[in-house]
Amino acid sequence: TSIVYGLGLGTTITFASSHWLLAWMGLEMNTLAILPIMAQQHHPRAVEATTKYFLTQATAAAMLLFASTTNAWLTGQWDIQQMSHPLPITMITLALALKIGLAPVHAWLPEVLQGLDLSTGLLLSTWQKLAPFILLLQIQHINPTLLIILGLASTLVGGWGGLNQTQLRKILAYSSIAHLGWMVLVLQFSPSLTFLTLMTYFLMTLTTFLLFKTNDATNVNTLATS
Repeated sequence: TSIVYGLGLGTTITFASSHWLLAWMGLEMNTLAILPIMAQQHHPRAVEATTKYFLTQATAAAMLLFASTTNAWLTGQWDIQQMSHPLPITMITLALALKIGLAPVHAWLPEVLQGLDLSTGLLLSTWQKLAPFILLLQIQHINPTLLIILGLASTLVGGWGGLNQTQLRKILAYSSIAHLGWMVLVLQFSPSLTFLTLMTYFLMTLTTFLLFKTNDATNVNTLATS
């Protein structure tokens, strides 16, 4: 119960914050709350996935904290929506891209998702992406080139990466990368459309994961026979 409470509280704090330190704290709570859920199987693969996830999220969080401190140093304020300097904006965009698994900083996502069971994978693919994405929506993106590069790279990597896979969780991970790539491309033109796409993606992912869980399917062969 405390873990679920931690997950909910972490995302809620990030949602409600206008200060970068609070947003960072919410993201950290989110990361730390899901680690016990990921490692609860006590299987070497699950523990490995948990370690990889922790290292990437900690790196992204440190980068985000460094960028927000740099922003406060350069501009004298901590407000999320009042960012104006291109350097911290670029660093924060890259840190959030690492958090949600956008290409070219996506490599951890298929590996981590493959090591988890379907229920935890569902949580990782939906709830854990919510807080960083909301922050991505709130930032004023001065330089659209970075978002276009991240978006295009993600759609290409997500589209091509999933083609050669037989493991369903890896296919879903690449699907996630591709979907998020499209969202990031549209982000600067229509944030409301991006948010609608994110909600639609969550709904599709929820049904897919639950269907696979019902059929106990983890690779393409078991799916073909079910």
